[in-house]
Amino acid sequence: MILFRFFELGTAMAFLLLPCCLLANSTRLLLMDERTGEEIKSFIMEDNGYFSISFVHSVNQSPIEEVYQVRKNHIYLVSSRFKSFGAGVVAEIPEGLIFERLEDGWMQITGFNLKIDYLAYVVGTVSDHILHIDRKDYSLRELCGQNRFILITPASGIEDGG
Repeated sequence: MILFRFFELGTAMAFLLLPCCLLANSTRLLLMDERTGEEIKSFIMEDNGYFSISFVHSVNQSPIEEVYQVRKNHIYLVSSRFKSFGAGVVAEIPEGLIFERLEDGWMQITGFNLKIDYLAYVVGTVSDHILHIDRKDYSLRELCGQNRFILITPASGIEDGG
């Protein structure tokens, strides 16, 4: 009977500590108003997790998707997909990057490892910006409002209110 109670207590402690263990390797990704610093929304990202932002480019009017990875509380650009070349889209591929034409008509550049302190957007001026995270899509127009200047940045730590 004592062994059974010990097992129950041990199991309960494991379930209580599990969320803490999972968050230990996580980063809080913040959407903030650039002008006021107001937090609009936050997302918990696992270390080495990916998210992307897709939008229609305001000048060449074609879709673009930029893919980012969160590593140890930093954002890294890892790839970019686009439908057509033109103003605002790379014309030359720097050495070390890989260019591919995909079967679905998209073109993709991979091999980036560019550390970015924050992403800055003016939301949905021409079309909506869509945040893709954890297999969910979030309209930045709906979350933030059209023409709002926002920053997407990793928080300094989970423990600050996650």
